[in-house]
Amino acid sequence: MPTLNRVQLIGRLGRDPESKFTPTGKKVCHFSLAVSNRWKDKSGEVKESTEWVNIEAWGRLGEVCQEYLKKGSLIFVEGRLKTDKYEDREKSETKYFTKIVAQTLQFLDKRSADEPVMAVEEDAGDYEFAGE
Repeated sequence: MPTLNRVQLIGRLGRDPESKFTPTGKKVCHFSLAVSNRWKDKSGEVKESTEWVNIEAWGRLGEVCQEYLKKGSLIFVEGRLKTDKYEDREKSETKYFTKIVAQTLQFLDKRSADEPVMAVEEDAGDYEFAGE
């Protein structure tokens, strides 16, 4: 049976992107994305809930993120879910965390005349990050 692992989000960056290199020399960029939902409750009061999502972008896509994005940037990102694990040595237990590996990114902020219009797609390579 076929499967699908695709996530589409629109949100604002919670912090400036940070880039690192893996031990094999591949560049990876990390940032958090705030995705908000608004609704009215039964009494008509507007409520808001925000989900924070960790995003990881590799290769050229990561370079573009590092160069053009900053805290507060509004973007559309499409990618896949990936769950990693690590050992918490203090508590002697395994911890899991889920992130989005970006494959497509579009800038949604209003731009000044000198900024490029960009939609960047990354190939669907199977990137792995060995350590933080």
